[in-house]
Amino acid sequence: MSERTGGGSDSAGRPADHQADAGPSTDRGSYDFVVAANRLPVDRKEDKDGTVSWQRSPGGLVSAMDSVMRGREGAWIGWAGDTGQAPEPFVDSGMYLHPVQLTEEDVADYYEGLSNDTLWPIYHDVIVPATFHRRWWQAYVRVNERFAAAICEVAAQGATVWVHDYQLQLVPAMLRTMRPDVRIGWFNHIPFPPVELFAQLPWRRDIVEGLLGADFLGFQRASDAANFRRACRDLAKLSVKGELVFTPGDGGQRRAVRAAGVPISIDTDHFTELANRPEVRARAKEIRASLGDPTVLMLGCDRLDYTKGIRHRLKAYQELLRDEVITPPEYCLIQVAVPSRERVDAYKDLREQVELTVAQANGDYSSLGSTAIEYLHQSFDQAEMAAMYQAADVMLVTPLRDGMNLVAKEYVACHPDDSGALVLSEFAGAAEELTQAYLCNPHDIEGLKNTIMRAATAPVVERRRRMRALRRRIRQYDVQNWAAGFLRALEAAPQRPSAEGTAAVPRP
Repeated sequence: MSERTGGGSDSAGRPADHQADAGPSTDRGSYDFVVAANRLPVDRKEDKDGTVSWQRSPGGLVSAMDSVMRGREGAWIGWAGDTGQAPEPFVDSGMYLHPVQLTEEDVADYYEGLSNDTLWPIYHDVIVPATFHRRWWQAYVRVNERFAAAICEVAAQGATVWVHDYQLQLVPAMLRTMRPDVRIGWFNHIPFPPVELFAQLPWRRDIVEGLLGADFLGFQRASDAANFRRACRDLAKLSVKGELVFTPGDGGQRRAVRAAGVPISIDTDHFTELANRPEVRARAKEIRASLGDPTVLMLGCDRLDYTKGIRHRLKAYQELLRDEVITPPEYCLIQVAVPSRERVDAYKDLREQVELTVAQANGDYSSLGSTAIEYLHQSFDQAEMAAMYQAADVMLVTPLRDGMNLVAKEYVACHPDDSGALVLSEFAGAAEELTQAYLCNPHDIEGLKNTIMRAATAPVVERRRRMRALRRRIRQYDVQNWAAGFLRALEAAPQRPSAEGTAAVPRP
């Protein structure tokens, strides 16, 4: 494969920006490894002079897959982020990127509508009510067909195709019909709901059948995979044995599809190396100094999403201030709220509520030169986040429901000296692995307050013991182990109706 754009990295180890190539693709149908996700791993930027460049996206999926794709020749199918005509395919850091076109109507109905106002609430315990529109579903089907067709364009004969997340749940079956020669895996980055919630979807059977086009289905937790298998049994009336779902195949024979938990992780070495850089360590000290060198600096970093428990966290912190359990400047909280889905009404409402709470807390409890809550509604690059992680004595990760939450693992990786304390919700997938964190139920405000103070005031010996255990876990099971385990499970998944019984997911 000949690259049409330059590669390389900047001094911080992040992929350098690349200029799009306007020329047509000459590399179709030649990739043995293809990734498909709603978004490309890069964001388009246009300078004032009209020059187009691409920068690596900050999202968790991209962060995880970036190190998996590094050094591997492959293609990535996804939306470039703008409506209208999709850019021509191009190469970035050795990876072939094939943009999929989305119109304004597609974005409104497939992405903001069905994906984020129907599926997202159902898959996150219906924290806010789900909305159902047949027009949205039609757009979802249409866009999934477009992704499947794009995969067919770039996948070589017998290629391995790895489809990601809830936006593309129909792609596996569509792809199997179009290209029965390829090996298909799908991974869900969010929870999969109990059948009692999943059953609310008018298109529940279509989704189950769409996913069963894959050879292997990976979920964040074993309980998520069990929820899916139960949906297959109860709603689609399919036979289930252990981790296998048996579904009708070609010629009247049954296919066996395996659904299992394969929890995602991070590039631990990368984050630890980043945290050890002199400029990052210096920046961490600057952050603390700018806040008046508090005795205890707490940090929350989340997408501005109602699933993340930001309101519950702020309420607990506000009550600690009210009761004078903590007082500025000895205590300070940085809350990073990364903008998200700002055209969806539920997200607009959440932003207003969060910013009102922050304003009330700062108005009531801050003084000149001493802010109770430092609120930042923006995104930051990895180096700046590593500095914030390192600066924070206590990390507050308190989602109401989360598939994994990689922020928790990134915080741990950025404390190579075994300092710091992690307060972690029981309802994050990470809680099943990071059992030495200070676990909490974010719905229990009184309990959350007590857990925050336990973490903030714990003896140094206890905190270091817990952090050592957390760091041992993320070193043993990093993103490379996750990807290798998933791909081994995909390779070993039965393609014929032969298998009875199951084997464990390969683990490091």
